[in-house]
Amino acid sequence: MKVALDVHTHTIVSGHAYSTIQEMAKAAAEKGLQILGMAEHGPTIKGACDAAYFNNLSVIPEEIYGVKILVGAEINILDTYGSLDLSEKSIRKLKIRIAGIHHSCYRPGTVEENTDAVIGVMKNPLIDIISHPADGTADLDYERLVQTAKETRAMLEINNSSLSPSRGKEKAWECHKQLLTLCKKYELMVIMGSDAHISFDVARYDHIYRLLQEVEFPEALIINDKPDLFWQRLKRNEK
Repeated sequence: MKVALDVHTHTIVSGHAYSTIQEMAKAAAEKGLQILGMAEHGPTIKGACDAAYFNNLSVIPEEIYGVKILVGAEINILDTYGSLDLSEKSIRKLKIRIAGIHHSCYRPGTVEENTDAVIGVMKNPLIDIISHPADGTADLDYERLVQTAKETRAMLEINNSSLSPSRGKEKAWECHKQLLTLCKKYELMVIMGSDAHISFDVARYDHIYRLLQEVEFPEALIINDKPDLFWQRLKRNEK
């Protein structure tokens, strides 16, 4: 697989990442990517930027070092009602719109409540990707998520960082296996995300590749080597 894109990365703006926009773009160019997304953490994450940051993204070039740049946010899902920590006005200004659950911002409910929260966000016509739904932070009904993704065209992410043993996410490997098995069953395309917090990890998918091999997941259902299809799937590009 010739990877063309990585749209879930973070810069120093996120507060606990270590590379600049230019450093991330240079790494993407050196790795032959066509598209790089920088989705800074929403303001509820401790140390992340203020919401005002997302109102000035137009100053960032659309292309750096020959790589198409998508600037946006990884918006926090705050509660079982699916509330988000950026306003609709701010979200509309983003070029990549990711939303996910982080333990520091979310109080888990029942499996049904957690799943309803994520599904509500997936049905939001502004949200493109659900980040790391299988990292084990909240217990979810993955079959319902996969079925809803088929209906809404929201993309479910397979997250490399969550699978790293250094993260200590004990449920992540088995949860990702369960999710991928269901995606294979329902023929749902997934997107790989490095979740890079430093330039060296841009397009790093080593843990994912091992998992894909274990599940015998078909390359045809991975969008990262299909940039034209990715552009079509972005909700902001839908007719």
